[in-house]
Amino acid sequence: MHPMAPLLRTALNATSHVAPRLAGRMAFAVFARPLGRSRPRSSERELLSKARTGRLAVNGKSVVTYSWGDGDRPVLLVHGWSSRGSRLSDFITALRDKGYSPVTFDAPGHGDSEGRATTILEYREIIQQLHARHGDFEAVVAHSFGVLAAFFALRDDVTARRIVGIGGVGEFDFVLDGFCDGLGLRDRVKDELRGRIEGLLFPGEPGIWRRFSANYRPEEVGVPVLLFHDEVDDMVPSAQSQVIAAAHGERARLVTTRGLGHRRILNDPQVVAEAVDFAVSGRGEAAVVHEGRT
Repeated sequence: MHPMAPLLRTALNATSHVAPRLAGRMAFAVFARPLGRSRPRSSERELLSKARTGRLAVNGKSVVTYSWGDGDRPVLLVHGWSSRGSRLSDFITALRDKGYSPVTFDAPGHGDSEGRATTILEYREIIQQLHARHGDFEAVVAHSFGVLAAFFALRDDVTARRIVGIGGVGEFDFVLDGFCDGLGLRDRVKDELRGRIEGLLFPGEPGIWRRFSANYRPEEVGVPVLLFHDEVDDMVPSAQSQVIAAAHGERARLVTTRGLGHRRILNDPQVVAEAVDFAVSGRGEAAVVHEGRT
């Protein structure tokens, strides 16, 4: 829940009675802004100190990028909302140890990058620029909102041989619904926010809610997919990964974990080992399987 949820709920709902468009603009400003700026954990600092850091520009904002290895066989790692690239450090270390070249970034408003807000369009542009810089990716490993953004980018001239999604968001509608439900916003505010998103992201174009989703036109991605999702994830329900798995059919496999939640799953040794093994070898990519793990 947003730390200022009671105040925002009161302000936005009250404003919607007298100035609904203003309420929509205010809601969008909150919607596009991460909840705080994550700092590196002590366990992540040594890894970051060994990275080659770079910069790229997105909408006038300087974005920090990180890479390791000799540049051969790059693997892209995409963090979630209100997170940072170094949160995927266990995957980065495992990939580097296998001779691969991990690449990640802090999205605008996240980590050490500039800005206060970002959108899925900016995520896509960052991924596109990294693809142009590093070449085709051996795999993409993404978490939470990063899964949604990764699939979106892979339908738009970004190439990867495999995708690993962890605690992933599958439908863009879920992002909007979760935001509005979490704040307790009136339908009028939600409608205005939806209209503002449509006007800002793809003005005059229909179908953006499906277009941003990971289950949209799966044939345009067409690569093996391995998904991990905890059955008690308190941020993104496992049904979101089920949507992705169903859309990608025989190319996808879903592993259901127990007791790892939305964040600790990123540091689970078995999840990391299986994800990295799949990313570098493609083993276990045959069919959709729902596996319980205690």
